[in-house]
Amino acid sequence: MKKMLEINIVGPTSVKCDGIELSLVSSRKTRALLAYLLITEQPHPREHLCELFFENTNDPRGALRWSLSKLRLLLQDGDQSKLITDQDTVAINTDDIVIDYHFVRTVHNSPNPSTEDLRRAAVLLSHKPLASLELPRAEDFENWLLGEQEELQSLRGDIIQKLANMPEIDGAEAVKWLRLWGRMEPLSHDAPFSLWQKLTTLGRHDEATGVAGRYKALMGVDARQWVAPTRDVNPPSKPDLPRQTIGFCKAVDGVRIAYATVGSGPPLVKTANWLNHLDLDWKSPIWGEMFRRLAEKNTFIRYDERGNGLSDWEVPEISFDYFVKDLETVVENQSLDRFPLLGMSQGCAVSIAYAVRYPERVSALILIGGYASGWRIDMSKEERERREAVLTLTRLGWGTSNPAYRHIFSQTFMPNADAERLAWFDDFQRKTTSPENAVRFQEAFGDIDVRQLLPHVKAPTLVLHARSDQRIPLDHGRELAVGIPNARMVTLESSSHIILDDEPAWQICMDEIDQFLEENR
Repeated sequence: MKKMLEINIVGPTSVKCDGIELSLVSSRKTRALLAYLLITEQPHPREHLCELFFENTNDPRGALRWSLSKLRLLLQDGDQSKLITDQDTVAINTDDIVIDYHFVRTVHNSPNPSTEDLRRAAVLLSHKPLASLELPRAEDFENWLLGEQEELQSLRGDIIQKLANMPEIDGAEAVKWLRLWGRMEPLSHDAPFSLWQKLTTLGRHDEATGVAGRYKALMGVDARQWVAPTRDVNPPSKPDLPRQTIGFCKAVDGVRIAYATVGSGPPLVKTANWLNHLDLDWKSPIWGEMFRRLAEKNTFIRYDERGNGLSDWEVPEISFDYFVKDLETVVENQSLDRFPLLGMSQGCAVSIAYAVRYPERVSALILIGGYASGWRIDMSKEERERREAVLTLTRLGWGTSNPAYRHIFSQTFMPNADAERLAWFDDFQRKTTSPENAVRFQEAFGDIDVRQLLPHVKAPTLVLHARSDQRIPLDHGRELAVGIPNARMVTLESSSHIILDDEPAWQICMDEIDQFLEENR
């Protein structure tokens, strides 16, 4: 007879069978293994699980077998267990298992969730999610877990906003939930804004003024301008983002490189550029729309360069040679045979070097805002002096709360961006790498030189470059198009190095990429 299994992992781990709570094994690693298999919902090689959870034990395979024996009994369903194992792989059959993690995501994605479901999801997210699963000595698992925690925390605001605006919710309860959101995310822009709006619509103007004052004092120059609502605010649900899968692989020198895959269809690999953070840039107002568009028809694969994002920050070397090796690592990890490669900015030079080294793998090359030689090699004396001055400013001020140093970069990347997107990019850069690494990256970019490789590129190539790019002048794009045999160049009418989705040039850029990929499938 089948039994009803309910498993909670968002908060303290618990397992219920037909409503009766079962005793859990005391091993924290076993509970973390259970959560990992439930969340990922796919078979995993035993070797991978040994490395992820038991690398520091004397007998990793024996430790894994012991944990699986405990889980097999816990997940018993009649005469069979939901734990599916063979000689090489391990998985959990999640059919008919009620899992709170999946419940939260389902409620968030539902166009018409019930008030009670929103309440329950908000309660589950009222504490740090998945906190009981943390394993400080299992670094690769901790990095994966961090991504999952950030993903769940990103749902909290939407769920609380929906709950606070349900017709059945009175003003006092709505304010309670919005205040809780603010306590959970003290540096959020949206949490205090939503609370201020609700208090304003309820006529509680003194409290609303206090919320606005505290927000402006905390955020300083980064504070946003708020517009008071004329009626109760019930914001439409944001379209659900496709779920990306974040994983980690080790480069030749042991550095962990974070990568993400999303979408379905033929693979499309994006080379890393300045700067990346797999979670933050997926939801960003800068690259988010472009990345989602690329994932519509492709299995879109990208990664964080060593020294930034979710990859290791403390690394022995940051250099062009290792940028190429890290790309090699990601491609090998994904077991890719043949695929198109997309590069942006300095990622174009990395893409070119990889395409020449592995012509049998690269089916097509897309280069956006790229260059063949760095600022020390092929720029004017005045430009080199300016770059050296920026290096000094970076050393002094990158990690400070004052965004002026990072603003130097933001305005050259997006000279026509609105204040909100510039502020987002300023903050993004601070969160994405350390001051030391920001300098090391700029030093490495200055020494790039792949000019001699251009004639040896065999893959069909599309070069896209903004006519008035203030970061990388158009001549650098032309050099790529002239030097690579049979390359096609499209000049985009923009002054942005990062072309934003509300620019006419963005749609042209995306249409050209779509057409080029179709031609070279």
